[in-house]
Amino acid sequence: MTSPIDIEDGGTSVVVDGEPGPQTEPEVKKLEGRSPGQLMWIRFRRDRTGVVSAFVVLFFFVIAAAAPLISKLYGKDPYTIYADERPELFDSAGVPVQPNGGISSDFWFGLEPGNGYDVFTKLIYGIRTSLTISVAVTLSVVVTGILLGITAGYLGGKTDYAIGRFIDFLLAFPSQLFFIASMPVVVSLFVSPRDETPTYVRVVALIVVQWALGWMSLARILRGTTLALREREFIEAARVSGASPWRIIRKEILPNVVTPLLVQTTYMLPSFVTIEAGLSFLGVGIVEPTPDWGQMFSKASTELVLQNDITYMFFPGVSMVIFVVAFNLLGDSVRDAFDPKTAR
Repeated sequence: MTSPIDIEDGGTSVVVDGEPGPQTEPEVKKLEGRSPGQLMWIRFRRDRTGVVSAFVVLFFFVIAAAAPLISKLYGKDPYTIYADERPELFDSAGVPVQPNGGISSDFWFGLEPGNGYDVFTKLIYGIRTSLTISVAVTLSVVVTGILLGITAGYLGGKTDYAIGRFIDFLLAFPSQLFFIASMPVVVSLFVSPRDETPTYVRVVALIVVQWALGWMSLARILRGTTLALREREFIEAARVSGASPWRIIRKEILPNVVTPLLVQTTYMLPSFVTIEAGLSFLGVGIVEPTPDWGQMFSKASTELVLQNDITYMFFPGVSMVIFVVAFNLLGDSVRDAFDPKTAR
């Protein structure tokens, strides 16, 4: 009579010529697939530059959204004229008596020469104004670019030709000169030249003017992407199955243009911030007493400020440089996360 022999195979114990012993099933790891979005998020998290840039951009948006709360906790607002409220803080020319623009524990970023606005609250409200306008312009441009770009690319033929020639016509305009020249015209459509222009009218005019010549580049990119997609097999299969053009665009094409759309959006928004600031700097955008990034640059370029308080330019200048650089780096990181083969 043979003795029982234990045979071990892959973690399973079997007893020969005897009672079977306890069997343990080998551990099998469940393989989980990852969606393109999950892969993009993993690659983005590994990019330290992108993560830091995202936090910087988020910080600016939080500051803009919480500007009223910060102002309330700080105990000051951007509209109080401290040259009248506290004249002892200024000399006869309206320049803060204390050095560095009057920076102190009461006024963290100092006081503005002339009217004596608090620089800290004016800056955070200025960021709020500029970002609100730029986000509104970006959303308008994205919606227009999607509607016209994808429509032209998918339908093709006469529709593509008409939209393409319209885009070419608008691209022929010198955008910067058009922005400057058209702002007074757009404002005059809402308000008589003899009346004072309300701030909301200037805001609407800035959004309309920037949107009018800001959507064409995105539309052309989406058109080209859609032209390539409409010849793919899954689009042809959707057509054969009887899907309507609207369903094909919504279910098949739109999800596949998210990558260029998101990347271009991260580049457009800081561009619109600088355009808005430039228009306000030239005096055709936001004007006092409404705080604005560009309006602060305009004030900093005056002779009174340049000769007496050069530090006034420091805070709005540094904050805008940090925001624009961070947003552009974020755009690079988003592009690399979507397309890891792209060499930076």
